[in-house]
Amino acid sequence: MFNDIGALELVTLVVLAVLVFGPDKLPKVIQDVTRTIRKIREFSDSAKQDIRQELGPEFKDFEFEDLNPKTFIRKQLDNDELGLKEIRNGFDLKKEMAEVTDAVHGRDTEPSSSGSSSSGSGSGRIDMSKKPGPSDKPAADDRPPFDADAT
Repeated sequence: MFNDIGALELVTLVVLAVLVFGPDKLPKVIQDVTRTIRKIREFSDSAKQDIRQELGPEFKDFEFEDLNPKTFIRKQLDNDELGLKEIRNGFDLKKEMAEVTDAVHGRDTEPSSSGSSSSGSGSGRIDMSKKPGPSDKPAADDRPPFDADAT
């Protein structure tokens, strides 16, 4: 419950409690707080027990912690009925990223034979840069496409 409170915060809370309640009333206040926490825990445990009894024997494995979505999903993913561990272990992220990087940079991911026909350049790469050529010039009376919705 208080796992994230450091030593400095704890000392600050103790000093603040002594200043607010005084050294005479502080032990009584601590007893009252612990008694209240104990009663809340007992009430919570009895409510959980009542709910389990009302649900019946088919819900004997029911845990209230499973109602937390993170816990529920973690428990379902750990259950290997769907074969997710096999899929997760078969997926190599570094290999996939290397293939994507090679594809983006235009490198061959699989070695190809040197006798295969390549179009254009000798390296087998496709030049995708737009270079203006004599046939790329628009004619004098050509108009750009008109889009009525854009105006």
